Amino acid sequence: MPPQLISRSPDLQRLADEGYEIEVRGGYLLLKHVPYVTEDRVVARASLVSKLDLAGDVAARPSNHVVMFTGRAPCNSEGTPLSNIINSAGSWDLGDGLIAQHKFSSKPEGGYADYYEKMSTYAEILSGYAQAIDPAATARTFLVAPEENTSSVFEYVDTASSRAEIGAITEKLRLSAVAIVGLGGTGSYILDLVAKTPVDAIHLFDGDTFGQHNAFRAPGAPSVDDLRARPRKSDYFRGIYSNMHRNIVSHDHLDHGAADILSSVDFAFVAVDDAAARRLAVETLLDAGVPFVDVGMGVNEVDGALLGQLRVTSATPGDRDHVHSTIPLAERPTDDDYSQNIQIADLNALNAALAVVKWKKLMGFYLDLGREHSSCYQIDGNHLVNERQP
Repeated sequence: MPPQLISRSPDLQRLADEGYEIEVRGGYLLLKHVPYVTEDRVVARASLVSKLDLAGDVAARPSNHVVMFTGRAPCNSEGTPLSNIINSAGSWDLGDGLIAQHKFSSKPEGGYADYYEKMSTYAEILSGYAQAIDPAATARTFLVAPEENTSSVFEYVDTASSRAEIGAITEKLRLSAVAIVGLGGTGSYILDLVAKTPVDAIHLFDGDTFGQHNAFRAPGAPSVDDLRARPRKSDYFRGIYSNMHRNIVSHDHLDHGAADILSSVDFAFVAVDDAAARRLAVETLLDAGVPFVDVGMGVNEVDGALLGQLRVTSATPGDRDHVHSTIPLAERPTDDDYSQNIQIADLNALNAALAVVKWKKLMGFYLDLGREHSSCYQIDGNHLVNERQP
């Protein structure tokens, strides 16, 4: 556990000072080696697990009174299960090797004021019955828990996954490297979503200047000073999202010299409207056998309003024959409206969301029954059509 999380959280510090063996793992607070009585009237030990609510690097007030337990059904000294606190039994894979078998519910009036009160209360309930059999049984072991894995890609703990109890599913997104080629509009929203996942490294390819027009079709709200600095897009977005994700790497435009980097990633998103850049990215990924998602947008003015569609095409080593017939790799006519950069922030965001959803389907994060590899969203009529299925 990071020492500053304890020292800045009086309730966690008190738990540690009083000899409780605590650990933070994957957004959960563990109180380890808690003695309890099994149905065989044997004293065993297991861990209490609570979702950890944080305000940055400080523990906040617990949002609920429920804890989980990694052991068997706890009993009183006679071997009768503690039905007054056992809420449910099952198996919950919380990720990071943490599996709970029970959920407890013991709610005081007004809830628990802090994690000391919450965790010590449950520990005393269980250990009290254990002491009737073994007077020396205590949860206050004064053992020092090993530090939490400091190799996390995040600057702060992912409490969203623990809050939803989907840590094991989120781990499916833990790839070594993901690339995003193009950050002009859709690509920047893709980054916004991918930066919230546990991929080890995110490589950004875009050497264009972040201009004022980009501010109106990208996430966030740059200041006037940001715009005056005219940063390179990849540097600008790296600066923002490095506040959350530790391993974002900025590159210039994708060229043949940088193709080796692209060919070494585990997955890629291609979000460029330049045909030459798209061809280079697509051919590099196909040659290297790297799965990817390519996105596209077509917007036209019709009768004083905008009409258009969004495309998401994926390719994997086992299914890629559709790529050249689905992804436009030829130069666009110079009078095409899209070449005039008709891009709207909401369409960029939607296109990015569809692309990231497809990636998560390929990773097994989302259940994918249709297994489409190309889809098109049409603004007029609000249709989402799977254009190709295996």
